[in-house]
Amino acid sequence: MRFLVRRNICCRRRNREHLMSVDFKRGETLPIHINMTFPSLPCDVASVDAIDLSGKHEVDLDTNIWKLRLNSHGHIIGTEYLSDLVEKQHTTRNHDDKEHHDGSAKKPHKFSFDKDAENMINKVKKALENGEGCRVYGVLDVQRVAGNFHISVHALNIYVAQMIFGGATHVNVSHMIHDLSFGPKYPGLHNPLDDTVRILHDTSGTFKYYVKIVPTEYRYISKEVLPTNQFSVSEYFSPMNEFDRTWPAVYFLYDLSPITVTIKEERRSFLHFITRLSAVLGGTFALTGMLDRWMYRLIKALTTTSARGAFQ
Repeated sequence: MRFLVRRNICCRRRNREHLMSVDFKRGETLPIHINMTFPSLPCDVASVDAIDLSGKHEVDLDTNIWKLRLNSHGHIIGTEYLSDLVEKQHTTRNHDDKEHHDGSAKKPHKFSFDKDAENMINKVKKALENGEGCRVYGVLDVQRVAGNFHISVHALNIYVAQMIFGGATHVNVSHMIHDLSFGPKYPGLHNPLDDTVRILHDTSGTFKYYVKIVPTEYRYISKEVLPTNQFSVSEYFSPMNEFDRTWPAVYFLYDLSPITVTIKEERRSFLHFITRLSAVLGGTFALTGMLDRWMYRLIKALTTTSARGAFQ
């Protein structure tokens, strides 16, 4: 079932025609392009997680996500590969679980974990004192179902997070969204969250962006087809108080529309050009005719009045 929406967008004699149809795509992945800056959140505590509609919590170790350490002026001072960090965290957690069930090795591992945690706390506290921030960018490939991804400090042990920040109200998730998209860009596309800036002063809380994704195909005049997605968004901010048990984060909750939009480029025909030219010329002649009649009547009226005055 297809619906036709004609929307004439002139661009160098090109016309874009919008078609809508039911989306039958299944089993594909959804690319999420992220480019964000967190000026008050060090890279050591910023983590990216994705959860789909089924409740499956998944961190894709093969996903290309990078974190860039920034100084207080926003300049890059270091880079880390996020997947490596996540893999090390998973290795540490698995090792911790194994040793927890092994009584003979419990004490040595506990000392090692405490030492690592202490080093982590000191490192992050120093980064906070120096005003370090973090830039997160790359691509997440998630299942093509509704879900969410978020950037937060949730990867930290709650006690470690408490020792670093002294409470959830001291976690600042101010952020700048340089680019957020769900596929390649096509001519005329504007993503509504690009260049979004949300800075918090003397407060903390959780940002939630509710995103409605519309599957889109852009068909060039050359017959090349570009599969992508466009989206709309609404925003909600929930301030944090000292009694909250959650930690601040930036959530992107997305859902997919069941309708696919197809945009087709069409070159204007010569006949269409002649028709428009005729319309313009016809309008010009009609306008000049009207002006001529008005000027004739005005001059005639003035002449008549002058003649009557001279006769009297």
